[in-house]
Amino acid sequence: MSIFLNAQSKVIVQGMTGSEGSKHTRRMLGAGTQIVAGVNPRKAGTAVDFDATPIGWNADQREAGMVTVPVYGTVTEAKAATGATVSVVFVPPAFTKSAVIEAVDAGLELIVVITEGVPVADSAEFFTYAQQKGVRLIGPNCPGIITPGQSNVGITPPDITGPGRIGLVSKSGTLTYQMMYELSDIGFSTCIGIGGDPVIGTTHIDALEAFEADPDTDLVVMIGEIGGDAEERAAAYIKEHMTKPVVGYVAGFTAPEGKTMGHAGAIVSGSAGTAAAKKAALEAVGVQVGKTPSQTAQLARELLK
Repeated sequence: MSIFLNAQSKVIVQGMTGSEGSKHTRRMLGAGTQIVAGVNPRKAGTAVDFDATPIGWNADQREAGMVTVPVYGTVTEAKAATGATVSVVFVPPAFTKSAVIEAVDAGLELIVVITEGVPVADSAEFFTYAQQKGVRLIGPNCPGIITPGQSNVGITPPDITGPGRIGLVSKSGTLTYQMMYELSDIGFSTCIGIGGDPVIGTTHIDALEAFEADPDTDLVVMIGEIGGDAEERAAAYIKEHMTKPVVGYVAGFTAPEGKTMGHAGAIVSGSAGTAAAKKAALEAVGVQVGKTPSQTAQLARELLK
């Protein structure tokens, strides 16, 4: 089992023929993802060949396998031709809003927005639109989602860990990767990097709810960071709804007040949004919070025993 993404998910790449889209399409294919189409109005009717040899496999383990991915002019055309239900967006910030709205209008079920630097007003508009249409949105400014051994949509390195029974939701892409590495011997059901912008499509609470309902997730690791009140709201949700253990980590204990740190949403104002306040809120509802990512991983190990 997994949440939001599995081996049967058929994926469209918006911006597949660009440098980033092309590079990460190859990586996603190497992780076993079913990439069925790319979208670029200027290159409709063409196709791109990718080496889909699994990431981390030596040439003598498996011969390189080429996959030809067709390019369509619109998401609607790509969906009609392939039956895709997922799109991953690798387009510049100025065009992200129109790309997401196009994917929503095409009737896709999940849209993963990797793009960084999307104007907050645009994010608010396309998130609201997706929500009204019942479409799951992850991002923007995120590494995406991976169900190890099944599918990887985004830029997460696919060979850090294998399948297992831990769920991971994180604001930080880098800390997503580190936690996957720290607990790689146990493995993960699904790992989601939700992004650190002020407006994001999927929240900690959305992921916690899905992991709680997933029979193959035994424990959830939740990584937060300074800024906003998402972690405090997640703590309230955990108190009322979670029966599975949750382990937490909050990045930013040494961040100076009033300075944006890394993500557009990672800013402390007065006493609001501090790492200490978030840690206290989580611990008040029984969540064990590590002082470092490594200590957080150790807490998860102990609870799984």
